[in-house]
Amino acid sequence: MTERKTPKEKSTERPGPSPRSRYLHFSKIQTRWNDNDVYGHINNVVYYSYFDSAVNLYLIEENALDIATSNIIGLVAETKCNFFAPSAYPEELIAGLRTTKIGETSVRYEIGIFGSQDETSRADGHFIHVYVDRDTNRPTALPDALRKAVEKIQQSV
Repeated sequence: MTERKTPKEKSTERPGPSPRSRYLHFSKIQTRWNDNDVYGHINNVVYYSYFDSAVNLYLIEENALDIATSNIIGLVAETKCNFFAPSAYPEELIAGLRTTKIGETSVRYEIGIFGSQDETSRADGHFIHVYVDRDTNRPTALPDALRKAVEKIQQSV
């Protein structure tokens, strides 16, 4: 007989690394000397900057966001990262990117970090941007260019 979980119980299964095929867009990340911690590998908090850089670079390249002048800005409302294998300076890494949920004012981005030759991720994470008016900080609908860009890399889970 299978044990049933109540709605409040969370799974204790740890997720595993994801394959490159899960992602639809890729960008290079050059690690920096100061990314390493005292243990000789990339510090865990640095992965969040990689996530942020991968998403914003994609949006800039797609002409969906001008970080200096856009009327909207994306605020991170939720973030998570699971680590599977270490990386270290001076490696070049690859960020895989996809979107899995696009709302009226928010987008869930999922990012995988890979070594240049890796077929499975060293770290997987996500963050949710809530887009707000730059002046009022109130949620605002995604502009057409942004919606088109995030739909281009949308993948159902």
